[in-house]
Formats: sequence, C-alpha cells, structure tokens
Amino acid sequence: MPLRVTLAEDAVLLREGLIGLLDRFGHRTLAAVGDARALRRAVEAERPDLLLTDVRMPPGEGDDGLREALALRERYPGLPVLVLSQYVERSYAVRLLDSGGGVGVGYLLKERVGAVEDFMAAVDRVAAGGTVVDPEVVQQLVRLRPDPLERLSPREREVLALMAEGRSNANMAARLFVSEAAVHKHVGNIFDKLDLPVDTDGHRRVLAVLAFLRAPGS
Repeated sequence: MPLRVTLAEDAVLLREGLIGLLDRFGHRTLAAVGDARALRRAVEAERPDLLLTDVRMPPGEGDDGLREALALRERYPGLPVLVLSQYVERSYAVRLLDSGGGVGVGYLLKERVGAVEDFMAAVDRVAAGGTVVDPEVVQQLVRLRPDPLERLSPREREVLALMAEGRSNANMAARLFVSEAAVHKHVGNIFDKLDLPVDTDGHRRVLAVLAFLRAPGS
C-alpha cells in the first residue's frame, strides 16, 4: 500500500537516496527536510502516514530530530515514526519505544538502509502500527539482563533478537534455516523461561519482549 512519507535527514546524499528508495517501492515523499524545525512544519502541514527521521540534526546538532519526533507523537497520537541513527543510542531507543505505548514506532541504524528489502519491510511494519528495533539495540538490552536471560540457549537468544525486530515465525525460520515448527517451539520455550504471557499477536509479542528487556535486572 503506497505511503505518504515525511522525511527528515540533514545528510543530503542519504536524504536523496531515501527519496529514491521510497519512490522505487511506490511511496510518496511529501516533504524532505534537513532540520528539526522544518520537520515540525512539514508534519503539521500534511499529516503523513509515516515520519522517517534522523536523531541528530540542526539546529542544535544534538538529538533534535528525536525530540521533535517525540513531541509530534504526543501531539498527534498514532503518528508512526521510524527513527534512523548513526550509532546505537540505547537511551534514545528506550525514549522512543516508550512513546505512544510503543505502537507504530521503530529505531534502526542507518546501515540497515543498505539491506533494502528488510528496510522497506520495516517501513511498512511501522506504518501499519508495528514495532521495529535494530538488532544492535536488542543486543545492548540483552546484555543488561544477564539473568534470567542466561537460562536461554544460544538458539533461543537468536530467536529472541528476531522476535524483538517484529519478525514472523515464517521469517525467522527462513533466516535460521529451520522449520516453522522448530521456531514455534523455541518461542514457546522463551516465553516459558522468561515468564512472559503467550500471545499470538505479533505486535504485543514484541512489546512484551521489549518490556522485559528494558526492565531492571533482578
């Protein structure tokens, strides 16, 4: 389904590349801006189906893009936002995922744009109200919870990371070169070992995993 996208990225080459990529997949870029103030005006002028924004940008060269995205999500509940970052910034990811109940939100490293199919799948997933988290961020969160995550086998840790990215059982099976039945078993084991509620809703499953990973260690 074609999306109406507002794009905020101060690096001109990446901005133009993202415009071309969105167009290639049938989406329309309503506005492409390079600073947080222009980002706010663009979203207010034409409520997009998705806001795709960098974290750091003018005028302050700090986390202006993220702060503006959070403010817009508060002003326009349900506004889907996919944030791109140059580095893993755990605090940024947590702030973003805590906004709007974690619905319609994503945090990816810019390097993921090169994996075109995966990146565009993330765009569609966030616009549809899903949650997407970069695997590097997941790994940082996992490292903060050594116990009881140490109960998980290496394969279950792999599945947990893919779950947090919002991937379906079929997609996880393809990536891990195992059957869907095997993935289903791993997922069940993970929920049992982490005392998480079993839920077939993919979005709530992601939120449950993220809530656990963000919680203070016991």
